[in-house]
Order: sequence, then C-alpha cells, then structure tokens
Amino acid sequence: MKRRALLLGALLMPTAAHARPSKKPAKQPTGKSAAKPKPFGAQPLNEGRTQLVAFNASAFPYRSVVPGSSKPFLDVKNGKQLGHTSLRGEVYWEQPTYSDRRSLLYLPAGFDPQRPVLIVLYFHGQGATLERDVVMRQAVPRQIAESGQNIALVAPQLAVDAADSSAGNFWKPGHFAAYVDEAAERLMRLYGDRAAGRQLNLASVVVVAYSGGYLPAAYALDRGGASHRVKGAILLDALYGDEDKYAAWMAGRRRQAFLLSAYTESTKDENAALQGMLDKRRVAYGRSLPTTLNAGTVAFVPCGGLDMHGDFVTRAWRPDPLKAALAMIPGYALVRDKKGA
Repeated sequence: MKRRALLLGALLMPTAAHARPSKKPAKQPTGKSAAKPKPFGAQPLNEGRTQLVAFNASAFPYRSVVPGSSKPFLDVKNGKQLGHTSLRGEVYWEQPTYSDRRSLLYLPAGFDPQRPVLIVLYFHGQGATLERDVVMRQAVPRQIAESGQNIALVAPQLAVDAADSSAGNFWKPGHFAAYVDEAAERLMRLYGDRAAGRQLNLASVVVVAYSGGYLPAAYALDRGGASHRVKGAILLDALYGDEDKYAAWMAGRRRQAFLLSAYTESTKDENAALQGMLDKRRVAYGRSLPTTLNAGTVAFVPCGGLDMHGDFVTRAWRPDPLKAALAMIPGYALVRDKKGA
C-alpha cells in the first residue's frame, strides 16, 4: 500500500509547468561555459505530466432525462438530496456519485506537439475512480507511456465508484465535440505552451472503452458531433449493448476509422450480434488480432473466460493490451534519441 501511495503521489504531483517561480534568477554562465540557447518553438517533454482538472463539459452533473424516455435521470428525492435509480434498482445519490467534474489528463515523457498527436479518450468501467482504478489498477497512463506513441490522454470521471454505466452529458447531441474541444485546451495548458494548441486542436481521437464504458462511448460515436475526428475505437470487453450504434458508426466511417473489439465470454453474444449487423452493411472484419490498426480495419479478438474480465485492461490477449493496441496505430511514433530515451 505504501508503494502504491508513493506511485500515485508521483503521478499526480504538480508539474514543473505549474511550480512557483524562484524569486532570484540564477546567474547565467558566460564565455566558453555559456549554455546553448534553447531552440524556438514547442519542445518534447523531458518527463510525463499528469493533472486532475474540473471540466465545464464534464459527464456529470446531469439534470436531464434518460434517453428514449421522459423519466428524469435524477428520479429519487430525499429532502434536498437527489438520486438516480440504476438498472439494477440501486439508488445512487447525486452527491457524491454524479457530481465529480474532473478528468484525468496525461502527457507522456517525449510528448512532442510539433509532431502528429493522437488524443486517447478513455471511458472507464463501472465501480471506478480516476485515481484508484484508471491510474493505479488499470495503469492507463503507464501503458500509454510505454506504447512509444505521441499520445495525449483524457479520461472523464463517470459515475463515481458505482455499478452504473450512465453516460450523463455524453447522452446529449454534440457534447462529445464540446468535451474534446475543451480537452485540447486543457492539454495545451498542461503542456505549458500555446504553441501546442494547433496540433491538439487538430488531433485525431481514439475512443477506448472498458466494460461499462461502452455506453458513453456508443453515444459519443453516435451523436457526439465529432465523428470526423475519430480515428478508431478500441473496446476492451466493453460491448454490453448498443451494438447498432457501433455498427452504424463503423459503416459510415469504414474508409477512415478502425474498430478493435477484444472480449471474453462476458460479451461474446454481443460481439456476435455486432458482426451480424456489419455483415448486413457489408463491412468486412476479421476474427483475429491484426498486425496494424489502419483505417478500415475491423477486428474481433476472443480472449478467454469470465474470470479475465476484471483485469482485462492489463491482461487480455497479452499483458498490457492497451499498450499493445495503441502501438499498432501507424503514424504517431515518438522519436527517440540514440540512447532510446
């Protein structure tokens, strides 16, 4: 537990970009010992940067209705408390389950805004928090760092530590686009230089969903308003419904995007249903792991039994499957120096 606490503290500690400047500037060397002037423009990061920041375009709070019904999302009242009844009949209160506006931002060491940038939008599963699960248990920032890709991570907090897949504001048409636009601005601030803004605002997006993250991912692709920016979707045992939305999105983007769905017995039937829908739309797909995730690639990868589901983000067809999948996307490799740093 002490080791975990130290690691989490290191990941979430303030970065140099946000440190208070020294009152006394350091003396500059002169003559032969003078340092070379820093190059102009945005530069690769020497170390990774992580931040938890409240978004205006957050998933929650959500004060509208459940899609497809006239039922208010917050359908339970107890005094001043408002709550939501989940599909399992459990009541979760708005405070604290549906009130966290924060998103996790992460830029790996070597991140270079002068090169093509890929934004990974990660939807965590049920019963999760950003700190405990996305950072520590699922090791998403570490897997991105080790992928060797020029990736910026953004992960919204969904229902806090609850058995609920509600999409919140991602149910709303256009919200996904607003979220991605705000993410680009927040990531630019985390990087610490406005020179990074252009690439982040133009960056393609890969939507990654694990388990219950399938629902906000489906609505983001279906009505999010930024389909033109989505380069692909990676489902990590995450197809528990809304197959029609994924099928329609892939059929409409078959020449521009990829879809990788790796799954256990838990979502076997839903993956078969999606394949049938793609057959009707004449979208070709494979049933094994591809070598690269090029535009037009659609692949379904069976990985084992139900016992694998809980650790699927770190143990699927291989250890650290997210790292492996992201490394398969061409065109975003980080440039390493001769020492491999």
